[in-house]
Amino acid sequence: MANLQVRDIDNRLYESLKRRAELEHRSVSQEVVMIIENHLKRDNLESELQTLEFLKLTNSWHDNKNAKDIISDIRSSRSRNNRSRITDELFD
Repeated sequence: MANLQVRDIDNRLYESLKRRAELEHRSVSQEVVMIIENHLKRDNLESELQTLEFLKLTNSWHDNKNAKDIISDIRSSRSRNNRSRITDELFD
């Protein structure tokens, strides 16, 4: 099992950890491990939920057109511009 050493902890933070550990009947070291584990689990759960929401959205667009028609619609909706023309204006 790995060891982790943390230096320069503010006294107030350490006392807070110590009180929390006492309330949970754990050592300070055990409490810190629990805090880290819970934080990482929560991050993983949030990430999973965000992924599920994204996957729901990816399936939300239904269209009866085939790929050729969709491409044609996209191309026809594009506006023509003259990027190559030279002007004296800063922004046209």
